[in-house]
This record gives sequence, C-alpha cells and structure tokens, in this order.
Amino acid sequence: MNIFFLLIGVSLFAALIFLGLFIWAVRDGQFDDNETPSRRILFDDDFPENEQTN
Repeated sequence: MNIFFLLIGVSLFAALIFLGLFIWAVRDGQFDDNETPSRRILFDDDFPENEQTN
C-alpha cells in the first residue's frame, strides 16, 4: 500500500515539471505564430529547386 503513495508523489512531481515546462514555453513565445503553419502548405513546392521536371 505504501508504494501507491510513492507512485502518486512521483507522478505529481512529474506532472508539475511538465506543467512548468509548458508555462515556460508559452511565456517564451513558442506558440505565438498561429497564421504561418496553416498557410505554409499553400506555398510548398512540389519539387525541390535543384530537381528538373520532364
């Protein structure tokens, strides 16, 4: 039964670490650009620049 308390403590500690990393990423601006990813597919080339087409 004591192992459950240890597992709960370890999982809460890990969850707090991931929450802290998420908050750090949001404050650092990792999720600021919402427009470019949705439009990037529209301007993607079908062939690389150095490959020639027939």
